[in-house]
Amino acid sequence: MTSATIAASPLTGLAHFGFLTLPSFSMIAFTSAIEVLRMANYVGRAQHYRWSILTPDGVPVRASNGITVKPTRSLDESGMPDVLIVCGGTQIRNAVDSRVTTLLGELAEQGVPLGGICTGAYALMAAGLLDDYKCTVHWEDLSALHREFPRVHFADELFVIDRDRLTCTGGTAPLDLMLNLVGSRLGRNVAAQVSEQFILERIRSASDPQPIPVDARVGFSRAELIEVVRLMEANIEEPLSLDELARLVQLSQRHLQRMFKVYLNVSPTHYYLSLRLRRARELLRTTDASIASVTSVCGFHSPCHFSKAYRAQFGHAPSVERRQPA
Repeated sequence: MTSATIAASPLTGLAHFGFLTLPSFSMIAFTSAIEVLRMANYVGRAQHYRWSILTPDGVPVRASNGITVKPTRSLDESGMPDVLIVCGGTQIRNAVDSRVTTLLGELAEQGVPLGGICTGAYALMAAGLLDDYKCTVHWEDLSALHREFPRVHFADELFVIDRDRLTCTGGTAPLDLMLNLVGSRLGRNVAAQVSEQFILERIRSASDPQPIPVDARVGFSRAELIEVVRLMEANIEEPLSLDELARLVQLSQRHLQRMFKVYLNVSPTHYYLSLRLRRARELLRTTDASIASVTSVCGFHSPCHFSKAYRAQFGHAPSVERRQPA
């Protein structure tokens, strides 16, 4: 679901956010989410949002940095939120017990939208509440969770909103999730004002992929494949041929083709093209460079070829990126 379609989500009218903090939760992910709500109230000059910090028993838990957050309440004390977001972090498997899964199951039965930030999505998966939903998790956990929960549809986006579920990766990505939610409810102008207060260059959308290190994408044991991908990333403006790539890593072209198919389920040519197109989209969204300049910088000699490839990859022409609202 892209930022343009968030307006159609049942999550657009959220006003009371409940944050279920689990032991060793990520403080940066938690505060990134909550600070957007605070700032939206400030720039919007009204109490548009309120939030409750929750644990199953109302007793504060320590974040991974050793800090506890007060006031922390139980759900009975806070009242039912419009949405409950599980805040995870390190040691998530130990943090998710029967109290957590039972609480989440009861809320789901009552129709309360549920979410997870950082590793918080694991709690929803453990409770069976992300089966047949699209979701995202931090890249470090993606491979293991994909095998453990085959009914969950994983994506590599920064955040995902699928019906009454929202999931988000860690770090500062919750900023972007919450800014998109604020924009869908209070308008893009308010969201832009909030982002300006935080000195953000732009608000990333749900279509933005999370940056995944190449060795995490392909596995640390495949040194040759990692080296090929790094060569591709270092040669965007003047792409290397398949023959040159194979020669530089001392492999046959056939072996190179087979490695990409087995570990990335794509041909090296297609992977390289997608890499260049993602770089082009980044430049179009974050710089004032002309489309012609981006075409050249990303290794396309024909504007027609670039436009056709871009449309095939992203579903629209490069010029559409320049018409996206801030």
